Amino acid sequence: MQDRFIVTGTFTDDPFAIDIAQYIGLREDISDTVSLKTYANTEFCPRYMLDVYDDENIGKRLKGKIVLICSSTSHEWSRNDLAMRVCILARAAKENGAEGVVLVEPDLFYSAQDRGAHRVGDLEKDRPVADLKKFDGQPFTALLFAQLLKEAGVDEVVTVHNHSVKVQNLYSEIFGGHFHNMIPTEMYAHYIKTSNFVQTGKDGDNLVIVAPDKGATPFVNAMFDALQLPKCKRVIMSKVRTGEREVSMSLSPESEVQLDYLKGKDVIVFDDMVRTGSTIVRCCDYLKTGKPNRVCFCVSHFNSSPEAREKLNSPAIDEILTTNTIPDIMNRDCQGRLRHKLTVLKIAKWMSRYVMRLYGEDDGRFDKNFYKVDMSSKNPRWPPPHMY
Repeated sequence: MQDRFIVTGTFTDDPFAIDIAQYIGLREDISDTVSLKTYANTEFCPRYMLDVYDDENIGKRLKGKIVLICSSTSHEWSRNDLAMRVCILARAAKENGAEGVVLVEPDLFYSAQDRGAHRVGDLEKDRPVADLKKFDGQPFTALLFAQLLKEAGVDEVVTVHNHSVKVQNLYSEIFGGHFHNMIPTEMYAHYIKTSNFVQTGKDGDNLVIVAPDKGATPFVNAMFDALQLPKCKRVIMSKVRTGEREVSMSLSPESEVQLDYLKGKDVIVFDDMVRTGSTIVRCCDYLKTGKPNRVCFCVSHFNSSPEAREKLNSPAIDEILTTNTIPDIMNRDCQGRLRHKLTVLKIAKWMSRYVMRLYGEDDGRFDKNFYKVDMSSKNPRWPPPHMY
């Protein structure tokens, strides 16, 4: 298995790429397999480290290899820089004979730029003129990035909980059945049921899971299926935006219970991403009026910013559960005052297992222990369970 894969990051010593390589089972350090060099004029020119004495297989030494390009964000590099590096790494792999090139990018770049000023194909045929006008003069960058990746030589794209249905559809169209949008329901469900994050009660009779808006409803329904707690109840919120940072909340008629049912229960709000925290704090404030025992927030992509940290420190939120799709959240400085109520599930092992399964190389090592937990000693639940 180890000899089939080559792993590289987009910058030297990328901890995410190093973790992926470890879990895949590579014997060599990733810096010994790919040289990420930059010319004096700042142009990027990587080199896959091949046999310098072999003159018979020039341009073919990656034959039979699966190259995993692990792309995560960094303070030192812009997303624009990293996106170009991905394309060059992919092209270098293909030009040197790689059997397959897999982009492993947990937070898929340019996904927020999922519309332009024109109706492009069936994905956008029903957009009204008023919506087109909002993007007058802008590019449909999500589409461009997908096309560039394909042209550069990327065969498979593996990401985590992409928030845009339009982006999911266009990647599925461009990459066929080789676009993989991993929803971390398995990790969340396992952690919720085996830790002291919340008390689920018997068959879930003490647990309520919440969608902060209609868009999060499929995620909450998927979590209900993954939890396998038949007495757990679902609440759907109705959100009305009253300003750029202001929203009002009410219970949707689709909710299974009313607000008074929350009294004494443990509640978890699920969403795919958080940027400013305005919606989530307003949602949790509303839920707190039902006098639950505990209100927690579970989010896949955590964009750490001073505004988000300030708002999410609200007493309306008792604890936050997230993943490290955006690696900054592992940094205690980026966690700031949220350290005392933040738990991070590390995804590298979980994603490595998925990639190995794609290529029939999974040996079952991570069937039970398939993620790691990072929790600050400032969190009152410290230390995490021994099993992690």
